[in-house]
Amino acid sequence: MRTLRLLLPLLMLIPATSVLGQKYAYVDTEYILSHLPEYAEAQKELNSLAKEWLDEIEEKYEASNQLETAYRAERVLLTSEMRRKREDEISAKRTEATDMQRAKFGVEGELFQKRQELIQPVQEQIFQVLKDLSSSRGYMVIFDKAKDSNMLYTNPKYDISDRVIKELGYTPGETIEGEESEADGEKGKSLQDRMNDTLDKGKDKVNDRREQVTNRVNSGIKGGDRPKQ
Repeated sequence: MRTLRLLLPLLMLIPATSVLGQKYAYVDTEYILSHLPEYAEAQKELNSLAKEWLDEIEEKYEASNQLETAYRAERVLLTSEMRRKREDEISAKRTEATDMQRAKFGVEGELFQKRQELIQPVQEQIFQVLKDLSSSRGYMVIFDKAKDSNMLYTNPKYDISDRVIKELGYTPGETIEGEESEADGEKGKSLQDRMNDTLDKGKDKVNDRREQVTNRVNSGIKGGDRPKQ
């Protein structure tokens, strides 16, 4: 986890001349976390919230799409004022979806805040164990070899992940099975994929709306009716 990696490595304040002979170790935080039921429960709750919010956002997008489909079919029968009213209604629906998307999944959004609330206590437990081990066993640095690290080679001899798991009160190798993140009707697609798709959909609709506004302004300047959508 990113927050935990920011806490690692644990650097001890020692003179530069005494670096040689100091002890080093490393852990795999993802492996450690896979043993913690509280982490599995936190992930389950986050996945449930994310799926619930995604379903709601996608329903809002679908409602706006249905309004637009009906509008395109009836457009030629509508007056300019009626067209404007229908377009504004469609725009409002899409804005509702994009606003919710931003509030739930944006930077510092509700999902981010909830993740901090649920995951941080688990990270702090691991950090405390690492700190205690560093102090009691004289480690100068404890690295993290979880994915995205830049450790090219690690000697298993210096892996203390199992020791950390034992200190936390669990048995190495007895990992917690996580649930599959699979949405109804979207077999094989993870929540992360769905979030990315929804984000892309939001961007597309914002761009569509921007083009509509530009066309309306240009049409007004020319003194004609708005171009067909």
